[in-house]
Amino acid sequence: MASPDIVIIGSGMGGATVAAGLAGSGAKVTILEKGERLLDSPETRDARAIFQRAHFRPKEMWLDAQSKPFNPGNYHVVGGNTKFYGAVLFRYRRQDFSELEFPGGGVSPAWPFPYEELEPWYSKAEQLYQVRGTTSEDPTEPFHSRDYPFKPVPDEPAIAKVRERLKSVGLHPASLPLGVDIDRWLARAKTPFDAYPDTLTGKMDAESCGLAAALEDPDIDLQTGADVVRLETDEKNRIASIVYRQKGEEKRLSPKLVILSAGAIRSATLLLSSADGRNPDGLANSSDQVGRNFMNHNATFMLAVDPRTVNDSVYQKTIHFNDFYFDDGNGSGPLGQVQLLGRVTGQILKSRLSAVPEFALNMLSRRSVDWYLVSEDLPRKESRVRLDGSQVILEWRFSNMKAHETLVARVKERMRAAGYPILLSQLVDGRLPSHQCGTTRIGNDPAGHVCDPWCRSFDHKNLFVVDAGFLPTSAAVNPSLTVAAQALRVADYIRRTELAS
Repeated sequence: MASPDIVIIGSGMGGATVAAGLAGSGAKVTILEKGERLLDSPETRDARAIFQRAHFRPKEMWLDAQSKPFNPGNYHVVGGNTKFYGAVLFRYRRQDFSELEFPGGGVSPAWPFPYEELEPWYSKAEQLYQVRGTTSEDPTEPFHSRDYPFKPVPDEPAIAKVRERLKSVGLHPASLPLGVDIDRWLARAKTPFDAYPDTLTGKMDAESCGLAAALEDPDIDLQTGADVVRLETDEKNRIASIVYRQKGEEKRLSPKLVILSAGAIRSATLLLSSADGRNPDGLANSSDQVGRNFMNHNATFMLAVDPRTVNDSVYQKTIHFNDFYFDDGNGSGPLGQVQLLGRVTGQILKSRLSAVPEFALNMLSRRSVDWYLVSEDLPRKESRVRLDGSQVILEWRFSNMKAHETLVARVKERMRAAGYPILLSQLVDGRLPSHQCGTTRIGNDPAGHVCDPWCRSFDHKNLFVVDAGFLPTSAAVNPSLTVAAQALRVADYIRRTELAS
């Protein structure tokens, strides 16, 4: 295959969206994806297959900070991790782009540009991913130059009552911004959508939106089963070649530009494993920051149980509240965000409570409402992903835990006031990198950052890293829309500066 002008490595939210932004540019673009398309099957809507038997989980094993092996749930399919995401498409709040100080003294650094720089691209990303939402309910919602393209996904009757109960105790529940056509989703099967794989049946993900838009351009093509082995540099320290394996054969491409979008962890490990004589510590790593500043989120699952009330919702995940996002009302400072999980049934609970009979877990589920409490994880150089040979080691170090513990306490207080006497909570451990970010952060200082504010490597002028690795901070909301917005911004920059001639 002749080398294209641009190669994009990875078809997740970053790769698919930057490809959509390059559509119509006239550039020849090839997307290399390690996985294949996820096909519809009975297992895609089978909770026992997904959660108990781990039918879709990849087979790879990583090591944690204690050298214990774990299965990370880092999916290698067309569309990447978005195929299983909860389709929550939040903007970072305006203040998230500035320096924030947290209880306990932790500091979230400022971005190299303000919210206003990314705002038009947020609007474009919301149009591309067909977000259902409203700007009128959440007091922390930042300025929007365009309305959401669709109205919010409606609350089911049981969840509408939850919304009213939260309002009665002074909270401000708001509709989640969601990328899901709920009618199409339920027409396939009446299941939740959070953590269920999308097979083009209603979820707006990297494949169904970003990649679909990109592939309308005949100059853009997708190569599946293409496992990138290494990047090679030339005497000018530009990326000269991409070496990958496909169907047992080693292949090579030599494009003018390389856009690495394999995800925060896999992009970092590819750069590290591509070390050469000019770059002995790994590519793009003269700052020694590749793989460092790994962030996820501090998160807690909470079941709010009211034995007197039945929750018969199917998908559930339609509301959130940000009352404690920037101030808990008692002077403690920013704490975090609270959103509904997808409906947690007894079949799902069984995957974590294997000794409890499923019928008993169904009884618990029928009386509970399921929440996800999220606090910001702060960037620290010792929180990192690294390699030992080919073994991925994720040394995620918890940070900002005082804020998270205070958030959990405040939420429990409000839930009890709202009539939920039984509250069951579990801190999410460091082996579920569902909101992985950091590792190749953008900034203005080459000594302390991997890429510039346009996601261009400081070390290799024809390399861009466009996935959640670029995020300078994790904020306390789902990162997908911010990745998409920056991907569209970077694509526009590439069109103007690299392709204009």
